[in-house]
Amino acid sequence: MAITAALVKELRDTTGAGMMDAKKALTETDGDMEAAIDWLRTKGLAKAAKKSGRTAAEGLVAVKVEGGKGVAVEVNSETDFVGKNADFQQMVADIANVAMTVSDVEALKAADMGGKTVQDVVTDKIATIGENMSIRRMAVIEGTSVVSYVHNAAAEGMGKIGVLVALSGDNEAFGKQVAMHIAAANPASLSEADLDAAVVEKERQIQIEIARESGKPEQVIEKMIVGRMKKFLSEVTLLGQAFVVNPDLTVAQAAEEAGVEITGFARLEVGEGIEKVEEDFAAEVAKAAQG
Repeated sequence: MAITAALVKELRDTTGAGMMDAKKALTETDGDMEAAIDWLRTKGLAKAAKKSGRTAAEGLVAVKVEGGKGVAVEVNSETDFVGKNADFQQMVADIANVAMTVSDVEALKAADMGGKTVQDVVTDKIATIGENMSIRRMAVIEGTSVVSYVHNAAAEGMGKIGVLVALSGDNEAFGKQVAMHIAAANPASLSEADLDAAVVEKERQIQIEIARESGKPEQVIEKMIVGRMKKFLSEVTLLGQAFVVNPDLTVAQAAEEAGVEITGFARLEVGEGIEKVEEDFAAEVAKAAQG
């Protein structure tokens, strides 16, 4: 695979590595971006990979809670202007209401909303507003009680990040604090038990390679890996993270003090994982002027 300047730049932007290191990593991995990131990390030449990628898609995430059930729905648009449009916001709110009656995004698209399917309503809105839109994903959380939080709210119950937290117990104030923590810290899973085993093993192998680069004996490396994996798990699991409200406690310890158990969570961020080609603004204006 040809290693283009654009590919090298993307890897540099993602990892903070130097140009020659980025080029070598891509050459060594035949242009595979994820493998190149791992290669740089094993050589100690990269920061932690930005797994979310560049999140340039627009739209809104809406959350709705009724009793022990909560839903979060992401509806994308092409521009941020549409996210501020009252008609679009009303449609997103109506979609969130319908989402309370279904279990997944495909069922949501096919569900009835005012005599039409939800997907047909979105299609009609595309024709009205003149911009492409899509219902990208949804999450459903259930528990004894469910608390929601919206970050960067554009209207009631919708914004750029939507979080749901399920508790076995009733402590809305604490639940709101945890939801705000999740919005900021973006944990990968609730606990180690919920974390993808492939993710854990991949990190373990990376840490082994990093340790071997130091030239230390294998028995020393084994002890290093135990500590590094413990640190990794405390950073990516919600219950293991230091609680933003009181960093002296983990979230699990804070929940115990609050008299509740956190049984689940969901976090949706607009455009997360979607990469949009960036265009030079001056060039974009010039192109528009030329018709």
